[in-house]
Amino acid sequence: MESGIIGGKDAKPLSRRYMASIQIAKSHICGGMLIKEDYVLTAAHCLNNNVCSDQDHIEVVLGAQNINKVEKNQQRIPVMKHIKHPLSEHNNEKDYSYDIMLLKLKNKAKLNKFVKVMPLPKKNRKTRANTKCSIAGWGSKSPKGDKASDVMQEVKLKLQDNSKCKEMWQWYFNSERMICSVSDGKHAFCKGDSGSPLICNTIPQGIASYTFDGNCTNTEYPQVYVKISYFLPWIKTIIG
Repeated sequence: MESGIIGGKDAKPLSRRYMASIQIAKSHICGGMLIKEDYVLTAAHCLNNNVCSDQDHIEVVLGAQNINKVEKNQQRIPVMKHIKHPLSEHNNEKDYSYDIMLLKLKNKAKLNKFVKVMPLPKKNRKTRANTKCSIAGWGSKSPKGDKASDVMQEVKLKLQDNSKCKEMWQWYFNSERMICSVSDGKHAFCKGDSGSPLICNTIPQGIASYTFDGNCTNTEYPQVYVKISYFLPWIKTIIG
């Protein structure tokens, strides 16, 4: 259920200054997006399998192109606390339609030509099928690979009709809180890209949540994202 970029290319330096690499013990686990100087938005399940007793191990790296190099533009900031959506887990059952989490940073990020805040959508709008979008991250570049990519990759994707997602994923897909993209077998997000934002016409519309288990390039099952605009009220109550 985890989600690298398949069929993508290296992202242009400085093209995605809002991107965050979420790391535990200096190892990349998920992508995320800087939405305020001291808040990163990502997927709740990123910390399901990576729970560490000492939160100081969770860090966010901003301004990075190659996460395995110490670049002078990088900012490495410890996470003070993680705030999962209260409905993301109920009676030990995970509800992926609430797969959203905020990370409160210990220090504010310094905004500069390498790091910037991504504005959230203004309101909850319907997304149209076939809209062209893109996603970036440091996840695996092969469908079965476990190694994260050193350099940020990006790939273009098209939104799928919600009814098709519902038909395939059934009760796993909630069309009010989720959107999905077409799986063509060649372009996809994959392991290590969970939490990365799906950008459509310069607006962040989704957070990468899940893909077909064990095969990111499965052509039958659309890839699924939590719909950011649905959660605007919740986000605003926390970040102010």
